[in-house]
Amino acid sequence: MTKCPLQPPQKCSLFATDLTASILVSAQLKTQISVLESLETNDLIALEHDWMHSARNVQIAPDGDWIIWLFLGGRGAGKTRAGAEWIRAQIHNGAERVALVAPTYADAREVMIEGESGLRNIGYPSERPIYESSRRRLVWPNGAVGHVFSAEDPDGLRGPQFDAGWADEFCAWSYPEETLSNLRFGLRLGSYPRLVVTSTPKPMPALRKLIAGQDVTLTRAGTLTNKAHLSPVFMQTIFEVYGGTRLGRQELDGEILDDLQGALWTRQMIEQAVVEHAPCLDKTIVSIDPPVTSGARADSCGIIVAGSCDIGRRTLAYVLHDGTLQGLSPERWAKHAVAMWEKWDADYILVEINQGGEMVKSVFNAIDAHIPIRTVYASRGKVARAEPVAALYEQGKVKHVGNFPELEDELCALGTLSSKQGKSPDRADALVWAINDLLLKSRSDPRLRQL
Repeated sequence: MTKCPLQPPQKCSLFATDLTASILVSAQLKTQISVLESLETNDLIALEHDWMHSARNVQIAPDGDWIIWLFLGGRGAGKTRAGAEWIRAQIHNGAERVALVAPTYADAREVMIEGESGLRNIGYPSERPIYESSRRRLVWPNGAVGHVFSAEDPDGLRGPQFDAGWADEFCAWSYPEETLSNLRFGLRLGSYPRLVVTSTPKPMPALRKLIAGQDVTLTRAGTLTNKAHLSPVFMQTIFEVYGGTRLGRQELDGEILDDLQGALWTRQMIEQAVVEHAPCLDKTIVSIDPPVTSGARADSCGIIVAGSCDIGRRTLAYVLHDGTLQGLSPERWAKHAVAMWEKWDADYILVEINQGGEMVKSVFNAIDAHIPIRTVYASRGKVARAEPVAALYEQGKVKHVGNFPELEDELCALGTLSSKQGKSPDRADALVWAINDLLLKSRSDPRLRQL
């Protein structure tokens, strides 16, 4: 196999005969057939796995002395394959230690490692890595190692060092700036350590800061650019539903959109609320916004863990965890809420009962009749309930312990036309109930009752 030069490794062809690959790309069909018929079996196998032959130009890292290649694209734009092939090229060219960072460990395994375009499913079968799940690492036949990290644990990146790295879905990271900075400090092996970052963009300050970096090169791609590799049914359905919409511009076209007009929350408000840790809290609750129905297409069950404490003469609230789940029966989401109550040593569970108070009572009674439950009934609309809570954010009285991307998206859409026409903001509603209970209700202690 041809040994590729180190600069730039991502532009190397792993196919033994680059001229043949280039002919196949540019020639007419008759010439392509003639060339293919002339190849031996080994060359045909090599061609099948040659990324430079099948990649679109946008999936190849650009020339230059960049340190970070930032690939922003819509759903299905080929970001994952581009990131995986770039890592594959680094391993081929001598990288011995690489970092693989995803929003969660599960995301890393399901997308970056074992997904259709993941590292275990690309390249020559004899050169693919094995995954050692107990050690959270990939090991290639040549001895190179890929260490897996979760953005939920930025400190996990302290200490290790790498030749290269791949950061996937940066905009879904819980601690984007801290995780990225720790990753960059670890890129200190080899002659020119580099990083590829792949993500669907969101209007978050951490992304804007990354784009502004002088050592960052940016690539953009929309879903349509990769339509040849996507299901026709998917393309037709997804563009019929989301084409021309704001969500479509972000998720399909890969645009970074500004704050929505009329939204109660802005990205800046939330960014200013983010802290690394919460102090010792006086009270912790689990807040639930139950769905009307259950099943795969039902609304999510919004579950938010939050707490409060007095700091000086002010009472502050801290959002600790987003445990929202979708598609569960009442029994299952109730068990999950109880697990959150136990895990966070919460004082009580707060549940909205507009969608069936008796049902709520029965499901919690079936689990444990002694669980402290507090119920609330919505007499106003979601936006009206959310307005005083948004004001508390502006006053600096609510903090987020880390980032909660899906919750933040819902908050930054509340109050707009799209929030009234789209799916229910279950996470946001659960948060509003929690903050209202912690900061806006009577300062007297709530009366708890057993269901």
